[in-house]
Amino acid sequence: MTTKDNLATAFAGESQANRKYLLFAEKAAAEGHKGAARLFKAAAAAEQLHAFAEFKAAGGVKSTLENLEAAKAGETHEFTEMYPPMIETAKAEGEKAAERAFTLANAAEKVHAELYADAIANIDGDDVYYLCPVCGYIHKGKAEGSCPICGVPAAKFIEFAD
Repeated sequence: MTTKDNLATAFAGESQANRKYLLFAEKAAAEGHKGAARLFKAAAAAEQLHAFAEFKAAGGVKSTLENLEAAKAGETHEFTEMYPPMIETAKAEGEKAAERAFTLANAAEKVHAELYADAIANIDGDDVYYLCPVCGYIHKGKAEGSCPICGVPAAKFIEFAD
């Protein structure tokens, strides 16, 4: 294994630990275990520090245009190649929760790729985005009505203005 391989492996592991520990913190808090919840949150922040350092050391952060192009390529891969067979496998195995998670993510990833393409074409834009907190759909500009993917009212969307 090369250092580049090791950085990629470490980044993936640290990133997954960050997300996992945040979920563990939510569960601990819901069960009333405040100290454990705080520990999981602190550990998640530490794992994020590690992941960021490793990704930067691997040269993963480039110009904004290059980063947008990389993000668009990643999202496109997810909705064209990664999620479709996962959806089919979950369906075949009767795993309804996984099928729903994959299906919602797949639909959202397609929108994300389109938004990245738009941002590439309008690199100096100053747009505000709204995130559906259920499926991950992102809307450019003020969202009205409901999420086109999962139906959550747009009033529940999270604003990203800064």
